[in-house]
Amino acid sequence: MKLKIHLAAALAALLSSAFSGSAAAGDWAPTRPMKIIVPFNPGAAADTTARLLAEKLAAGLGQPVVVENRGGAGGIIGTAAGAASAPDGHTLMIGTDANLAIAPQLQSVPFNPIKDFQPVSLVVSLPLVLVVNPQKTPVQDAKDLIARAKADPGKLVFATSGNGSSHHMAMELFQKQAGVRFLHVPYKGAAQALTDLLAGEAHAMFNSLGPVLPHIRSGKLKVLAVSDAQRMQQLPYVPTVAEAGVPGYEFGLWQGLLYPAQVPKDAVTRVSAEIAKILAMPDVAARFAELGYTVVGSTPEAMSKRMISNYSQYGKIIREANIKAD
Repeated sequence: MKLKIHLAAALAALLSSAFSGSAAAGDWAPTRPMKIIVPFNPGAAADTTARLLAEKLAAGLGQPVVVENRGGAGGIIGTAAGAASAPDGHTLMIGTDANLAIAPQLQSVPFNPIKDFQPVSLVVSLPLVLVVNPQKTPVQDAKDLIARAKADPGKLVFATSGNGSSHHMAMELFQKQAGVRFLHVPYKGAAQALTDLLAGEAHAMFNSLGPVLPHIRSGKLKVLAVSDAQRMQQLPYVPTVAEAGVPGYEFGLWQGLLYPAQVPKDAVTRVSAEIAKILAMPDVAARFAELGYTVVGSTPEAMSKRMISNYSQYGKIIREANIKAD
């Protein structure tokens, strides 16, 4: 049975236990090595983020911080491990929209994504970019793509990284708000989808910036718009989807750091303060920019609100598009 969450009650409970980022860092300190559970395989976007944070956290907290990959089942295995870990401040987890907002609404999971975790801080957002193969789809901009899709409903192939993936969600929201219909072709991962887009087997896709940027620079792909509410600093000349002809469109992925529920308050405050320091470091900001990520940071309260808001947004997309897990 799918998890049901009363959003207002969950928000009230979370905010009552969350902590202001302006609070003093407190006296808590780890007494042994720490770890960050990554519910995805090595090399995934969340893994890259965790390893960058681990190195800096170790320096700030005075203890080694090890990254432990627990991939599988769309992030469910590692997320369950994070929820079940001892709430003593020594085990953190990377959370994303995929394992905390999408997976729990597509299948039964052994955790509650809201109640079983204590948010620490948002870390980065990952705007998606709408790209086309200019040889296969010779359009000038997003308005052109929309016009072509309206002229041939269900004919343009839109590649995604799989049914129920973040890329699929972005496409479904785009279809609804633009009033168009594509032929959705889900792949087993973004890499395969991108390969077919480059080969001309697909017309368009949403993808994170990092993997497509070299192809944009070479001219093999054309970028039409950015999914977030703001333009990307890496592509300041590229409009948002909202600016490009779909008013109100906003879709951005996120990554954040969480503790299991019931962790000591001073541990949350201390680690949240350390993350704020890390995200202000120029070398960290530069590395995230190279990856196509946008540094955000947040208080625990702000992360709680973002998690609940995204859960609601994805739930609506899943219901309206009748999305089923593979």
